[in-house]
Amino acid sequence: MNIDLAGKRALVTGGSRGIGRAIAEALIGSGARVAVHYHREQAAAEAVAHRGTGSCSITADLADARACATLVERAVAELGGLDLLVNNAGIALAAPIDDPVEEWTRGWEATMAVNLTASAILARNAIRHFRGRGGGSIVFIASRAAFRGDTPEYLAYAASKGGMVALSRSIARGFGKEGVVSFVIAPGFTRTEMAEAFIEKYGEDYAMKDVALARMTEPRDIAPLVVFLASGLADHCTGTSIDVNAGSYVR
Repeated sequence: MNIDLAGKRALVTGGSRGIGRAIAEALIGSGARVAVHYHREQAAAEAVAHRGTGSCSITADLADARACATLVERAVAELGGLDLLVNNAGIALAAPIDDPVEEWTRGWEATMAVNLTASAILARNAIRHFRGRGGGSIVFIASRAAFRGDTPEYLAYAASKGGMVALSRSIARGFGKEGVVSFVIAPGFTRTEMAEAFIEKYGEDYAMKDVALARMTEPRDIAPLVVFLASGLADHCTGTSIDVNAGSYVR
C-alpha cells in the first residue's frame, strides 16, 4: 500500500530526535508538510524539516504551559492549517520513593507537565482548530507502561502515559461526530537516546528479557503506523491503542 499524504499538514512534538524524528521523516516522505517541534536541538529539527518542501521547525519548552498554548497556533500559521497532531515529546525522570518528598514531587510535576499537561493543551487547541474545518487526527505516543506499569523509580512516567490513554479515548468519544479522531501508540523499550539511561542502569539484557523478537524496537518500527493513522484509512479505529512492544506485553 502506497499512502500519499500530499496536502496534509502535521505538528510533531519532539521531532528532532528518536521516535519523533522518525515520525516526522516518515510523514514528510509520504508527502505531508510537517512542523517539527523541538526544545533545544534546533539544527537537528531544521535538518528534518529541510527534507520536505513547505515543512518547518518550531521551538517551545513544553514544560511551560504558556509556550504550549501558542504552539498549535504557530504551526497553523507556518503551514496554513493543521490536519494532524502527534503528541510525541516526553521525559522520563527517575524518582525513587525514598527521595525527599519535595524532590520526588518536583520530578512528578515535571513529568506530568511535559508528558500529560502539554499533550492536553496541544490536543485542546488542535481540536478547536479542527472543529468546523472537517476534522483532524491526533496521535498520542504513550507507552506499554500505561498498561503494565513501570519500575518504582518511574511511577510518574507510567501515570503520565496512562493519563494520555484516557485523554485520547475521551477525545475520540467526545469529538468524533465533529470529525476528530484520536489514537494511542504504546511502544515498549525503543532504542532511543531517552531509553539509554534506563539501559545503562539496568542493562540491555534486562530491557530485552521479555521481548519476543530478536532485536529491540527502533523508531522506524513505529513511524509507519502514524502515517497509516494520518491517512484516514483507520478512522473507525478511533479511541484505540496500538501496542508496539515486540511482544513484551500482550493485552
